[in-house]
Amino acid sequence: MFPFKRSALYCALLSAGVSTYSVQANQDLPQVEAPEDIEVIQVRGIRRSLEASQSIKMDNSSIVEAISAEDIGKLPDVSIAESLARLPGVTAQRLNGRAQNISIRGMSADFSSALFNGREVVSTGDNRGVEFDQFPSELLNGVLVYKTPDASLIGQGLAGTVDMQTIKPLAHGEQTFSVGGRYEWSQDDAVNPLGEDQGERLSATYIDQFLDDTLGLAIGYSHTSTPNQIERFEAWGYPENDQGEHEFGGAKVSNTSNLLERDSVMAIIEFAPNADLHSTLDLFYSEFEEKQNITMMEMGLTWSGAQLQPGYETDENGNVIAGTYDGVKPIVRNDLNTRDSDMFAIGWNTNYNLNDDWSMEFDVAHSKVDRVDMNLETYAGTDGVTDTISYEMTDKGPQFTHDIDYSDPTQIGLTDSAGWGQAGFNKFSYIDDEINQVRLAISRYIDSEVYSNVTFGAHYIERSKEKSADEYIIKGMANGADIYYGAPTSGTVDFDNYGLGEVVVYDPWDLWNSGIYEIEEYQHPDVTEKAWLVEENVLTLYTKLDIDTEISDYVLKGNFGFQAVYTDQFSEALSSDANNNLVSESGGDTYWEFLPSLNLNLNLTDEDVLRLGIARTLSRARMDDLRASGQYSFDPKFENGTDLDGSPWSASGGNPELRPWIANAIDLSYEHYFTDSNGYYAVAVFYKDLENYIYNEQVEHDFTGYPVPDNCTDKNGDLVTCSPEFYEGYSSTPQNGEGGDISGVELSVSLTGEMFTPALEGFGVLLNGSYTDSSIQPDPNNSSTPLPGLSEKVLNTTMYYAQEGFEARVSSRYRSEFLGEVSGWGGGRELKMIQAETIVDAQVSYSFAEGSQFDGLTLLLQGNNLTNEAFEVLEDGDENRIIDYQEYGRTFMFGANYTF
Repeated sequence: MFPFKRSALYCALLSAGVSTYSVQANQDLPQVEAPEDIEVIQVRGIRRSLEASQSIKMDNSSIVEAISAEDIGKLPDVSIAESLARLPGVTAQRLNGRAQNISIRGMSADFSSALFNGREVVSTGDNRGVEFDQFPSELLNGVLVYKTPDASLIGQGLAGTVDMQTIKPLAHGEQTFSVGGRYEWSQDDAVNPLGEDQGERLSATYIDQFLDDTLGLAIGYSHTSTPNQIERFEAWGYPENDQGEHEFGGAKVSNTSNLLERDSVMAIIEFAPNADLHSTLDLFYSEFEEKQNITMMEMGLTWSGAQLQPGYETDENGNVIAGTYDGVKPIVRNDLNTRDSDMFAIGWNTNYNLNDDWSMEFDVAHSKVDRVDMNLETYAGTDGVTDTISYEMTDKGPQFTHDIDYSDPTQIGLTDSAGWGQAGFNKFSYIDDEINQVRLAISRYIDSEVYSNVTFGAHYIERSKEKSADEYIIKGMANGADIYYGAPTSGTVDFDNYGLGEVVVYDPWDLWNSGIYEIEEYQHPDVTEKAWLVEENVLTLYTKLDIDTEISDYVLKGNFGFQAVYTDQFSEALSSDANNNLVSESGGDTYWEFLPSLNLNLNLTDEDVLRLGIARTLSRARMDDLRASGQYSFDPKFENGTDLDGSPWSASGGNPELRPWIANAIDLSYEHYFTDSNGYYAVAVFYKDLENYIYNEQVEHDFTGYPVPDNCTDKNGDLVTCSPEFYEGYSSTPQNGEGGDISGVELSVSLTGEMFTPALEGFGVLLNGSYTDSSIQPDPNNSSTPLPGLSEKVLNTTMYYAQEGFEARVSSRYRSEFLGEVSGWGGGRELKMIQAETIVDAQVSYSFAEGSQFDGLTLLLQGNNLTNEAFEVLEDGDENRIIDYQEYGRTFMFGANYTF
């Protein structure tokens, strides 16, 4: 145990059941009883959370950050992702206005891993990265972020590992029933008449102990209905004209009402009949639904043949910032995006002391998720009438003027107004992800002046992730007409913020099911490529030796060990060409990786500790990079090329033989803890040397057996039967290439007002910041491309006041610009430079005093995104070339928690 003087407050936390965790995620620390002569203080709210988080950080042998629940069913923020984004060296990317994807130490979600009660868990996304909004904060007791691994940490990530942990009912130690409810609303009304602007959050948790405190039970339920509004401008791009000026390629302006609905259930049964046996069964189920109703005005300008009229205005960089286009073909889009996913996880963990020296741990778990996405687009417009569009660029995008009344359904009917060959489409995407895992570990106590324990373990995991897709084109109207008037409308959307006035709204789901449309299945290589199966079988053998000794008068603790990881990976899928010829593809690889690790913690004084972590770590390649699917083509004009440069064959796709990212890392941290648990400050530096990185490269590929067209063109231009003599060509696939390094420094401090003067009792501040640098070039052809997810500067601040039941806090999180992953055309992955942002949230609450009539009741009011911070993407960093600008508005919650 860290030789630090425990305060009465700390002992009270332990007696109140705040769980602390050792390095091995599923192994509990011994429970500490509060001394009889110390008054047990009932601590609630943010002070409870900070005390518990600090004790976890102090006692862990790795360099970690921790989040603890303030009270039952109440973590500090609305979502787990937002709480994580306040930790040193951790940031989040917003999606639809909420934090979702986590970046640790400047590396994207691809380089970190997420655990649930110490176990790897499935993901609702297309890849490995866990989408944290699947897990309700009301059902979690805490989150632990490992920045340095040890040999017993399974599923560790290259950048870090996030372990979400539920409550332990026996450690909680008392019967508790907690209920909570919050009413949630947007500052503005729903920006789409088909959407919602009000929601609610409901939760209930029951914890109890039976059979003389040998059997514990915890049951929890959480319901969330969270609306938010999105006002968005997107540019098609800014092509150069003959004068080198950047014209306006086209624009999309949309109003979206987003509604997230989630129902989750948790159950934990804990059994400890004696000091030698401890067994826990935990279950988690989540049903997640998200719906986006979108009304959009889309207009092709330069890139659709509309003519920029003379007299336009440019800025000093040659951007056309004001002008008029004639011949614009208007498109009124009404879209519906939905996501439905069901997630289930179950795990059973047992620890048994065989005798005074030997103990055993057995853990088995299963998790599965099924997800269905739908992206439905419907188009409307005029019967061949074009518009004259003028615009002037502002800091939020263009302000338009126009001639056509887009709110009039007698002028705006269902049609292919842009001449794209379709009046809409519907895309379905399916994900099935399943993990089965088992672990067995044996530990032996060592009576030594240097070592305290040795552990030998094995962990086996089977993972299967399958993606498939169905896509349909709305060819036109079922009655053969070019345009259909008379479909029921659902009101209008107000686009005055971009000068476009009122725009008619049709319900796209009603249109899809109405029989108005002629619909056919979409056959294209892009659809075939989206379907794949990836399977992995991973065996991890590990040994860890715990250190507990003294050097002179200094206590030295830690561990060293290694993991030997065997991987058998496989993928099968189809590739196709433009004529929808299909080729079965499959492949895989097997390999071993050796991952040593060392953690040393030197206690310089009772209040100061110096930590050193050295490890070789890995992160497995993205699932979509491991896929066997792809697209290929054969150019019939060059059938008899006899060298690679003149080959008629080409392809692109995934690579089932990809090896993982590997890094050699060193971390050094100095931490000082103030007397009586009043706070701490810490300084950490880290360096990661990546042995490789994954790039798209042109590699040779054998196309023997691939179908070819019936007819080819010979050198004289005559049609002949295709009979190629050369089957080699290039394929663009992900490959393991040269790596690089990433380094950084992190500073964090937690201070209370009473440290300085009694007059500031109750006040406190949390500050942390990081600076991260990288030499990695994800695009070998562009030296200016940064590492995805890397913000060089991150700063988080929380100021709070907590006294006599009243609490108030204001939090902000800042991150500098970064290369983020966004959804591109067709739902594909695109990387865009996202501008710096600062998110500000605030909360006030009051908890009634113990013994009062309303003892156990807490009232709270919370505001999120108070400054209405925009999500913004620029082209080449130019403020007059906005690619994407989104405003989500402010949201508020009022609610109550009652615990008894």
